[in-house]
Amino acid sequence: MKSKFPAAPETLPFLTEEQMREVDRAMIDDFGVSLLQMMENAGRNLAIVARDRFFGGDPQGKRVAVLAGPGGNGGGGLAGARHLANAGADVHVLLAAPRKNFSEAAAAQLNVLERSGHSVAEFAESQLPNADLFVDAIFGYSMKGNPREPAASLIRAVNSHIAPILSNDVPSGVEVTSGRVGEPAINATATLTIALPKTGLREDAARPHVGELYLGDITVPPQLYAASFPEMGDIRPFGSSHVVRVW
Repeated sequence: MKSKFPAAPETLPFLTEEQMREVDRAMIDDFGVSLLQMMENAGRNLAIVARDRFFGGDPQGKRVAVLAGPGGNGGGGLAGARHLANAGADVHVLLAAPRKNFSEAAAAQLNVLERSGHSVAEFAESQLPNADLFVDAIFGYSMKGNPREPAASLIRAVNSHIAPILSNDVPSGVEVTSGRVGEPAINATATLTIALPKTGLREDAARPHVGELYLGDITVPPQLYAASFPEMGDIRPFGSSHVVRVW
């Protein structure tokens, strides 16, 4: 059953990868919002969707496996893991790349999580745990082509599991502008995209991998959209909720 998040505006614009890069740049350079702040907001919204869509509002004791890549998408997933653990979920983190490959911001999120005593392992050295929910935070909007190992094996293993999958921003393996689906690609039950939806998510090839689509608030100021994309009009998709339902 779908959760009762409010519906997104019907006129909601969709962004290409290039446009999303401009949002990230402007957030940091023009508005002083750090990448860590954006990760925290993305992670909080992941935890909200996991709690309300998949756990009926109560994640206590639920087994959640978070699959984290080395970039910003993985950092958001790691923040989400911490929020879910704080809410009582039994959280296990699998890293889709060696720790040495993690970006500075993602490594900072990983450090906080491990200092809190949560389970973290590299997928190449461990097996997929049993879970009530998988959170896919392997690849973000910069993904191109087909996923490589060990991420490819991790994607295949998760897809073969019976538990539902919640993707962060975009299902890993799907290109955000074109909607091209790589081999392999995550088959998400639901996707929580951030800032604004991405153009590729509405393509026919991508839709089965996206599942239900939700949009999460990372506190992008309307002034940023007005300055960077004036042709899109006044963009304020969030009112009573930090998460809205696109479809």
